[in-house]
Amino acid sequence: MRILAGWDNEPEAELILTFLGIEHEVVIFKSGEEFRTAIEAGKPYDILLMAITLPDVETGYELFQLARDTYPLIPILGACSQSDVFRIVRFMANGLNAYVIRDSGGDYVFMLQMILESTLEAVRAARDQELSKKLREEIESVRKLQASVIPKELEAPEGYQICGRYEPSQIRVFGGQPVTMAGGDYYDVFTLPDNNIVMLVGDASGHGMKACMSIMTMHTLVRMIRTQKYKDTAHFVEVINNQLCEQSIVSEEGGFITLLYGILDVERNELQWSAAGHQAPILQNLDTGEIGPVAGAEAGGLPLAVMMGADYETYTLPIPKNCRLLLYTDGLEEAFPEGASDDEHDQFGVAGISRTMLETTEQPLEDSLARLFDASSEHTQGSGRHDDTSVLYLERRS
Repeated sequence: MRILAGWDNEPEAELILTFLGIEHEVVIFKSGEEFRTAIEAGKPYDILLMAITLPDVETGYELFQLARDTYPLIPILGACSQSDVFRIVRFMANGLNAYVIRDSGGDYVFMLQMILESTLEAVRAARDQELSKKLREEIESVRKLQASVIPKELEAPEGYQICGRYEPSQIRVFGGQPVTMAGGDYYDVFTLPDNNIVMLVGDASGHGMKACMSIMTMHTLVRMIRTQKYKDTAHFVEVINNQLCEQSIVSEEGGFITLLYGILDVERNELQWSAAGHQAPILQNLDTGEIGPVAGAEAGGLPLAVMMGADYETYTLPIPKNCRLLLYTDGLEEAFPEGASDDEHDQFGVAGISRTMLETTEQPLEDSLARLFDASSEHTQGSGRHDDTSVLYLERRS
């Protein structure tokens, strides 16, 4: 600990220097002018110790104000005699962090180390708490920005139901409190001019403002260029990829976005879809119980914003009566308990997703969706999912 001290009693000053100097770096001055010069020099210290009567109370207060202005981030410990305790109120009201009462025998000197250390620790804890509060506020503002592009209500064509849910990760802790993290997950559903339905889920790498802005950029592009011109989903994904490759907010520092983009043809009851580094949908036949990733699961293509001109595949999936289709980001699948490795053996996985879908076959679609999130979370044994999670759930009954 580096200590700057100003003292008005030479024998006490020498005792303080001897005692504290055993474990700490102490620079002590015994006149007001020398102490003033040392403060104005602005050399780095961890804490400042001063007698409030150096050389008198009024000058001591001036020196305290100078120290407070010069070192706004370091704590100041004042010292006064019992008869001057009433004077310390002025100092405390204007930023003095703590004080010690000087007894006539000088025994207080042997308490200084403990008081200095506890004062420094308390100030650092308060500063960390304030920083944590500001970080939580910033994270919350980014999270709200992200939430603003996720649709609140989803309209489904006749014969279908659609529901969706986004849930951020909540595993990092600042100041002893869980923080709801901003991330890069996203889903969207909207109707094209020919009444076909676009369904998509996306996941930007990382967390925080960059991931959020990456998703906002993609959302803007998708909504700007949606048109019947792009009948082929792979063509549309190629255009989005090329556009995002030119956006530094996405591609810098190795950033990317995974995307599953599909168009539901409501006349043919058929989903045309393409993936950019994203896992395939899962189809469940409610009559037979058959369930699993659809054809094309191993051909996800490159994530977006990785390489200009990347090629993508188009897949066609019939949507039979009495079936459910799940589009999801990897936060649902990759949930694992704290302390376990994140390999596939410890994850909730496709097996956990499929098992939960089968267990909730008889439940309404929204209840089944809620159970998917609950089951994935329960798999972490209380530690929470390490990534945010987005899910779109489609059901055709007739």
